[in-house]
Amino acid sequence: MSQSHPASFFAPPHPSERRAAQRHAWLRAQGLDFARAEAIPGDASGRRYWRLPAEGLILMDAAPPEDPLPFLRVQRRFLRLGLRVPRVHGAHLGQGFLLLEDLGSRDLKAALDAGEDPDTWMAQAMTIIIDLQAGSRRQYPRPPLPSFDAAHIGTELSLFRDWYLARHLGLVLGPETQTRLHSCFARLTVNALRETQTWVHRDFHARNLICLEDGELGVLDFQDAVRGPVSYDLASLLWDRYWDWGTQRRRDWAIRFHQAAQRRGLPLPGQGDFLRDLGRMGLQRNLKILGIFCRLAYRDGKEEYLQFLPRFRAYVWEAMRADPELRLYQADFAPWISSPCAP
Repeated sequence: MSQSHPASFFAPPHPSERRAAQRHAWLRAQGLDFARAEAIPGDASGRRYWRLPAEGLILMDAAPPEDPLPFLRVQRRFLRLGLRVPRVHGAHLGQGFLLLEDLGSRDLKAALDAGEDPDTWMAQAMTIIIDLQAGSRRQYPRPPLPSFDAAHIGTELSLFRDWYLARHLGLVLGPETQTRLHSCFARLTVNALRETQTWVHRDFHARNLICLEDGELGVLDFQDAVRGPVSYDLASLLWDRYWDWGTQRRRDWAIRFHQAAQRRGLPLPGQGDFLRDLGRMGLQRNLKILGIFCRLAYRDGKEEYLQFLPRFRAYVWEAMRADPELRLYQADFAPWISSPCAP
């Protein structure tokens, strides 16, 4: 007489269980025990991380559709420039595993939250950007970094339209408003493309800068690096999600950056034009961020990102008020951005 079993008896393992088994097996092959690993809280990406404190290592799990190859390509470039990036101690590209040097857990946000001097740390962070930009003019390894071209910029700006305006605010724009919004996007795109093009980290902010024991800053999360506008990383640093440094302080830091970059021989425009370009680059990036945070909230269930919307709305409004050419669009943006606004 045959014996019956519940259907679940023969059910294949869940994908997360299969992934966990692959992860454990790969670490064992490296002579490491996953049981000793400590999970590191994730952020916006699909990658996952564990710390192996006794070995001073980090396990990166870049399961498909994530791809660890861009990380490795950028890591090699940045390491050659002398940037303090994690060294690679093991890799399995087919399975998406990397074993990385652990630079520590104290990031720049933690240092600033503890009351350490922002000017000292920001000066060092700006020096890293300049080192990256100056070094990229000497190196042309293959394959080249992706270009931050018009299509790429358009994709970023569409996040604001699709996720902030349409999904978050529930707006359906009329033809005339759509035309003016497209005109604003086109102006920002042209401005970004005419800037000096250099290597760009593309997510250069306090949580991706690690305060090392020797007092220097390490750099993380650089796998999305591109060749793009010289002002991009500075805009990422100055218009932060955690602190609003204020218009005057951002301007002072931007002027210091401009002076230091010129001393290094970077081909930048005059101070006034550079500040204008920086403001427009900040606007482009902050429009994108409003869209990304809404996508994280509504598509990925990470509603905590909505708490940052008021700060970035304020950044967008500030940029439009400060730039005579962008004031043309204030009437359209006012109900979307200025207070009172949707939560």
